[in-house]
Amino acid sequence: MTEAIPIRPGQGGGILITGGAGFLGTNIADKFASLGEEVVIFDNLSRAHVRENLAWLTSRHPTKVSSIIGDVRDVAAVMQAVRGARAVIHLAAQVAVTTSVADPVSDFEINARGTLNVLEAVRKAAPEAPLLFASTNKVYGKLHGDDAFVRQGSRYVPRDPALACGFAEDTPLQLYSPYGCSKGCADQYVLDYGRVYGLRTAVLRMSCLYGPHQYGSEDQGWVAHFLIRARKGEPIAIYGDGYQVRDVLYVDDAVEAYRLGLTQMDRVAGQAFNLGGGPGNVLSLNELLAHIEEMDGEKPQVSMHDWRPGDQLWYVSDTGAFSQATGWRADVAVNDGLERLYRWVGDRFGGQPNEAVA
Repeated sequence: MTEAIPIRPGQGGGILITGGAGFLGTNIADKFASLGEEVVIFDNLSRAHVRENLAWLTSRHPTKVSSIIGDVRDVAAVMQAVRGARAVIHLAAQVAVTTSVADPVSDFEINARGTLNVLEAVRKAAPEAPLLFASTNKVYGKLHGDDAFVRQGSRYVPRDPALACGFAEDTPLQLYSPYGCSKGCADQYVLDYGRVYGLRTAVLRMSCLYGPHQYGSEDQGWVAHFLIRARKGEPIAIYGDGYQVRDVLYVDDAVEAYRLGLTQMDRVAGQAFNLGGGPGNVLSLNELLAHIEEMDGEKPQVSMHDWRPGDQLWYVSDTGAFSQATGWRADVAVNDGLERLYRWVGDRFGGQPNEAVA
């Protein structure tokens, strides 16, 4: 039997997911609703395709999933949504570095002030509810200088073998770009509300997630974005040189991490954890293009552009701390995950998948 979320005296209600109609929120909501949990989606529905995600969720789980259309910048709406929640997963965010550079004030209001609004609502209206916050690896900034990495084959690799296991949580925070600053601010507030007010909070600093219900952009959700552009016959923009590396995590594994984070909150409370595919699930932009060519049967169109602020040449998560705390591990290998997403993209945008992955 799947472990349930522990309930403390006075708790009731459902699991509130802010930004719950987005890619990750949709998959988390689907999982918890399938387990019989009541799920409340709080989302302003401002991003493309989230209305489709919400319609899919409510049609699939008509008695388990409900929604509140609201914005985390609206204090009263957040308070209403949080009151009586059994648990809170805070995903609502402005997620693009380039957007944060163009409009840093809105980026701050959504990511930093919006998170503070959620924390205050939990403190006042649902203090027993565990809260998981989706942070980002961007809180670590550019990390080492560019000379710390060297091209090897189709990717960058670190010169120092000690980095082979990835970056752990003791990596110093070096906030870079308005997005990195706003998410880093929120990250620290979530931890501090645990220390100062006794809330049960934890932070997951995520690397690159991918999977169904993801409608990525050039700045976020790049794996799905590449596949969708290729499927539609549109050029793919590469910022930098394409050799930059990320560890990628299939969404089912990310959902399991959030489930374990809530069900084992007493083990993770007050801590920040890196969450990604780890050293075993590493992918460069060039390598993804090669995968697409193999699956699609033709080479994607590519356009090259300058590096963006704070772009990391190489980022791989050391997920050992979260694994040790909860028993979690990434089970879906890159090739398998890409094939699953390729099929979903084919179903969503038309055409038949290549027989090689059918």
